[in-house]
Amino acid sequence: MKNTKAGGPDQPAPAFGEWLRDQLTQRGYDLSGLRSGGKSAFAAASGISASTVGRMLRGDHVTDTRVLALLAQSLEIPLGEVLVRAGILDAAELRAVQDPSTSGRRITVEQAADQLGIEDDQSRRLFASMTRTLQRKPPPDTGEGHLAEH
Repeated sequence: MKNTKAGGPDQPAPAFGEWLRDQLTQRGYDLSGLRSGGKSAFAAASGISASTVGRMLRGDHVTDTRVLALLAQSLEIPLGEVLVRAGILDAAELRAVQDPSTSGRRITVEQAADQLGIEDDQSRRLFASMTRTLQRKPPPDTGEGHLAEH
């Protein structure tokens, strides 16, 4: 969960503040000086307090996911990317959240029955049989048995 992972395994990620500064500058916010108004303008547009925007621009660690969600929404960037840039998640953690099937965790039919509270032996056998039946791939539809349209 370190911010150094956000850019990939071989390249350190830019500091969150630097990344945010680039994003805001690309969107036309003037951050050239203390009185340039870009920070205040973005704060007003995003609903994030000016002091929080200032902390983020300085690269202070921001972990409030509500603030990061507002930031993502304002920048029109996926929240996952912002969470990675902020060091909340690393890229592998984000992938695991986005596609849980890649985690490799599959439970057995027996574990599923346990988790569902199916205790009766007959009910467990029925549950296991139905589950295995549903897991089978159906045979391809050959079109046999359908009536001709004309």
